[in-house]
Amino acid sequence: MSILILVRHGRSTANAAGILAGRADGVDLDEVGRRQATSLADVLRDVRHAYTSPIARCRQTAELAGFPGATVLDGLSECDYGDWTGSKLEALATEALWARVQAEPSAVEFPGGETMLAMRERTVAAVAGIVESHAGEPAVAFTHGDPIKAIIADALAVPFDEFQRLDVPPGSASIIDFSRPKPLVRLVGGAVDPRPSFLVSKPATVGGSVG
Repeated sequence: MSILILVRHGRSTANAAGILAGRADGVDLDEVGRRQATSLADVLRDVRHAYTSPIARCRQTAELAGFPGATVLDGLSECDYGDWTGSKLEALATEALWARVQAEPSAVEFPGGETMLAMRERTVAAVAGIVESHAGEPAVAFTHGDPIKAIIADALAVPFDEFQRLDVPPGSASIIDFSRPKPLVRLVGGAVDPRPSFLVSKPATVGGSVG
């Protein structure tokens, strides 16, 4: 089996304040985020391989979830939002570029930052490296909302311009089974089942999963 659990960092002070944190320094988990991260420790206890974005809120989530030694992987970093970093989301929503971010992210380059396609390419490549390194074993990656959505869209072979239709809240987990020719997305932005069954590859079933 090659199961990858993608964990979005717990709620941060920026999330709570409606600020686009991006790669800004000084953004930590708030009390809710710390509780979310701590709650993952038990359900992830059997996972031996862990990776994290270099950004503090992800490293904090990894540590509280029981992975203080998680490997830092730059490819899992947040999108570089450039000049938008640190801005209020409600103010950004009035910018002309905002509509394109929602409708046509493949055409977006943030002023002073990176393109959304570049974010997609590096995060998908990072995941491919993790899966190749741990073929047959589960792994967990602590990263950010847009990277997780980009990875899931790629696994589903969904056009990148549709990736904003996915919802990945802070503190949530998403699970992809890479043990088959076409990846199986088993969970998107949800809570990990405390049973160990989420670490086991399952065949696609006609009529749907029986649990």
